[in-house]
Amino acid sequence: MGYKILVFNWRDIKNPEAGGAEVNFQEIFKRLVERGHQVTLVSSRHNQSFPEEEWIDGIRIIRRGNRHTFNYTVPKVYKREFTRASIDIVVDDLNKIPFYTPLYVRHPLFVMVHHLHGTSTYGDAFLPAAIYVHLMERMIPLFYRGVPFIAVSESTKSELVRMGLNAQDVRIIHNGVDHDSYTPDSSAQSREPLIVCVTRLKKYKGAHILLRAMEAVKKEIPGARLVITGRGDYEPKLRELTRNLHLNGCVEFAGFVTTKQKVDLYRRAHVVVNPSAKEGWGLTVIEANACGAPVVAADAPGLTESVLPEDTGLLYPHSDVKALSKAIIRLLKDKDLRERLAARSIQWAKDFTWQKATQEVEAFMEQVISRRTGR
Repeated sequence: MGYKILVFNWRDIKNPEAGGAEVNFQEIFKRLVERGHQVTLVSSRHNQSFPEEEWIDGIRIIRRGNRHTFNYTVPKVYKREFTRASIDIVVDDLNKIPFYTPLYVRHPLFVMVHHLHGTSTYGDAFLPAAIYVHLMERMIPLFYRGVPFIAVSESTKSELVRMGLNAQDVRIIHNGVDHDSYTPDSSAQSREPLIVCVTRLKKYKGAHILLRAMEAVKKEIPGARLVITGRGDYEPKLRELTRNLHLNGCVEFAGFVTTKQKVDLYRRAHVVVNPSAKEGWGLTVIEANACGAPVVAADAPGLTESVLPEDTGLLYPHSDVKALSKAIIRLLKDKDLRERLAARSIQWAKDFTWQKATQEVEAFMEQVISRRTGR
């Protein structure tokens, strides 16, 4: 018999700001639905054009509140609509400001964490907002101690433990990859040297570092091109920097791309770059690897686990523009290295599937319910 699962997350998969955490949720929980479970997700309503309720991949989506105050909306929604409901387990998808669910949730509970923002918010938000988010995260051990956690990487687990949570309460379950969609095709590779960056256009994601590195790459390899996908509030600054560096002719901002378009870019790419200051795991790294693209990434939390240096890609010291440009140039010039990394990348990506992640989450969920209810 399947479980009735209630999930709280700031965003659902249709939210324009949805990222790796939302993809992770959608891929795992839609498969839990296929395995006979009932899933309800309560998320914020991005704007009035979004319906208050809809079904996506068999998951019931309920939208309440807004993106600024959703953490205050969650306790009210739970108490009003779900306290007496027939729910087997509640999932707190902790992303951004915590909901502090242990204070009011009476059902069996566990927490999923993609990554914590920590000090990265200080370069990405107004100072008062950054301080607020940082302080709210620092209070996690005070309210969540003893609650079971799932983290997507050793980096995230280590950060939780450093904050004061018990290591035995945190289980690592990696993201998967949709291997039906993300497949290699070496014949699709671009004739011209192509660099691809799939990201959200936020300052901490580091696209500005890549643009500065591109200036040196262009001098060394004049035919090189860069495609940056995604949207975000840092886009105007990035476009301005592109103009100032005289890179308009070789840099394309592709905006939002579908899965099909993203796969096409990965297949065409000679190298995929992730210059982020922090990731939960690096979902785009493994997606690129599954398509046969080697990755150059910052030696940042999460990325140091998803990239195997000199095996599936290259790491460089975060924010070091010169080191990044050297790594890109090295890969673009060394075809043998590129092909070796690409071949190993494909094999590495095969270790990560959504089916495996779903089975691990399901087993974890059963343990949480059994521990709480004795059944």
